[in-house]
Amino acid sequence: MQRDGAGAQVAPVYIGDQTRDSHGGGTVRTLNEQVAIETRTRMLNPKWTEGMLKHGFEGVRQIEVHLTNTMGWSATTGQVQPWVYEQLTQAFMLDPEMRKRLAELNPTASARLASRLLEASDRQFWQPDPSVLKALREASEELEDRLEGVFEGAPA
Repeated sequence: MQRDGAGAQVAPVYIGDQTRDSHGGGTVRTLNEQVAIETRTRMLNPKWTEGMLKHGFEGVRQIEVHLTNTMGWSATTGQVQPWVYEQLTQAFMLDPEMRKRLAELNPTASARLASRLLEASDRQFWQPDPSVLKALREASEELEDRLEGVFEGAPA
């Protein structure tokens, strides 16, 4: 038995992937393995991210939706590894250029990304280093300010 985010025992979750095996056999993975694969091949893959950003507003919204779904798996199964949140924080929030791009394309979804990552920390899905948590909070505040139109370079 595994434990969920609250420490309760939960049965392991398995995912059957029928999309990649041309012989029809498919692959069965634990949810933990599937989330790791999807995080690496999508959210942390620059080609996927750039493809999403080409869709502008909707692409940033989809990135935020993916993170929200990942948090759902953490909350219900506890099978998302902490490194997922750490790497997503580094890739999207602690990279100033990426954070700016996200905010320019979709200020609301970019602020939600930061908020979700902070929530993941608050809910003990990961325990970031204090310096990372501080930087994430600052990024979140910057995105909230941008959303409210209170940031350096905003029209007067």
